Amino acid sequence: MITGTTQLIAHLGYPTASFKAPLIYNPYFEANGIDAVVVPMGCLPEDYPSFLKLVFRLSNIHGALVTMPHKVTTMALLDEASTNAKVAGSCNAVRLSPDGRLIGDMFDGEGFVRGLLRKGQNLSGARALIVGAGGVGSAIAASMAAAGVRRIALHDNNQTTSEGLRDRLKTYYPDTEVTAASNDPAGFDVVVNASPLGMREDDPLPVDVSRLSPSTFVGEVVMKEDITPFLAAARARGCAFQVGTDMLFEQIPAYLEFFGFPTTTADNLRSIARIG
Repeated sequence: MITGTTQLIAHLGYPTASFKAPLIYNPYFEANGIDAVVVPMGCLPEDYPSFLKLVFRLSNIHGALVTMPHKVTTMALLDEASTNAKVAGSCNAVRLSPDGRLIGDMFDGEGFVRGLLRKGQNLSGARALIVGAGGVGSAIAASMAAAGVRRIALHDNNQTTSEGLRDRLKTYYPDTEVTAASNDPAGFDVVVNASPLGMREDDPLPVDVSRLSPSTFVGEVVMKEDITPFLAAARARGCAFQVGTDMLFEQIPAYLEFFGFPTTTADNLRSIARIG
């Protein structure tokens, strides 16, 4: 039930047809008596800079979830950004501080890392290969560095993208060894597909799976299906793995904490979500 006291969380992006967050947050708010609601708001890129400022002028706004194509644009509109957001060069959550400042953070990587840790994967001192150095890959790399990963190898078809992320990581996490490397997965404790490979049926696998050790933990960000061709091939090698939607559900508790709401677990969110 939405009332005059309901706190609004704007879900900003375009187009909105594929938005899943309202189907997760709103059942959780309802089940726990939290007077808040996530509302999809479709905003064209050319309107976004002015709209973001205006939406935070609402007296009942509490925060905003930010998705494509606005994550990068948001960075220049903030008064303060977290280290993760700075490394990623993008932002997917904004809240209003008591003094009216816009504070941004990035939780894609946090969700991914929380999922790995909850599955018992040790990241302290680990070696990780991340295929894809765009927005999601950058966020995962930042959170992995924060979690104590010792060596991060980045691979992206756009060398400028991977080198830019490498340089940002070296700036904010100087103790982490970071290289722009090949996509050879041999010798790594964790291998992540943070690229779009797997969205289409004819996509190649992001790495040569025959080079994967059965002891390597494999992570996926593609959410088209739980067991993507990459995960199926890694599973056949004996690898433990994390599905793409785990990143989504695991980051929501971090969002709730950021917005100052009572938090919960990813398992609880999965049990009450209304995603078909």
